[in-house]
Amino acid sequence: MAPQHWTFVIVPPGNERARTMLVTQRMRRVLTVVTSAFGMLVIGALGILFTPYATPGGRVVAVENARLRARLAQMDTRLLALTDTLAAIGVRDQQLRVMAGMPTDSGLVDVVDLRSGAPGKDVFTLAGIVPERQLLRPFLGRLEFSGTPDIEGMIRRATELSASLRTVSDTLERHFERSANTPSIMPSSGWLSSHFSVSRFHPMLHEHRAHEGIDLAAPMGAPIVAPASGVVRSVGYEPGYGNTFEIDHGNGIVTKFAHCSRIMVRSGQSVARGRLIAAVGNSGLSTGPHLHYEVHVNGKPVDPLKFILPGKIAD
Repeated sequence: MAPQHWTFVIVPPGNERARTMLVTQRMRRVLTVVTSAFGMLVIGALGILFTPYATPGGRVVAVENARLRARLAQMDTRLLALTDTLAAIGVRDQQLRVMAGMPTDSGLVDVVDLRSGAPGKDVFTLAGIVPERQLLRPFLGRLEFSGTPDIEGMIRRATELSASLRTVSDTLERHFERSANTPSIMPSSGWLSSHFSVSRFHPMLHEHRAHEGIDLAAPMGAPIVAPASGVVRSVGYEPGYGNTFEIDHGNGIVTKFAHCSRIMVRSGQSVARGRLIAAVGNSGLSTGPHLHYEVHVNGKPVDPLKFILPGKIAD
């Protein structure tokens, strides 16, 4: 069989002579190989320019991007958890401020959830996250968080919360100490036989004089307990009052106990509310066993019943 070939006839415009071109089978094969090689070269060039997989370096970058993408996803989740934690601490801080009688931060607004994508700025501002949703673009090496993290903002907010909670704690501690040092319970059981008065007829001296405390009639040896925490200031025998001692509760408050049969504390000793400190007696100028109990505030006697909590007053 004669070899096949293609004949191309080129007809120029005008009256010029037509030309013919003979393409043999061998020439067609050469043209096919050249065209294929050129096409592959173009495809390879495009792969190098627009994909990360054409070179060993590109493959390394693609693997690294995948690893970074996984790590960023984990960090994003942790940042969300940190956001929730800071918001919860902020809410608790406001609650404790109310309990301590301190002003609350009126600048805080309602909490919104970062994961829901709901509009708002409270949690983001508190936790230092700006809610800007951005696309992951690993082919260009741009791996980003779902929200732009403001680490400095988080640290600043955590510092503010720490300082606020420390202030609240100090305030509550002072309130607790003041409450513990307030003589709010009756020091002995029995019944109230004589009230606080600026002028009372003394049953033994037979004259009107100030009665700077209250009298609690009780059996001989009945226990006397500390009405509040404090430090024993003095212990001794005082004419008229008999066996007497005083407790300094701080904040200018001092309590005095008289006519005791026995005193179980010494000067300088710390006592806690409810601790046994003495026993009811009849020492000094007294018509019968009872406890004479006084409260002084900044050196002036006041009615002890003003400090006693409801339900703690003896009948």
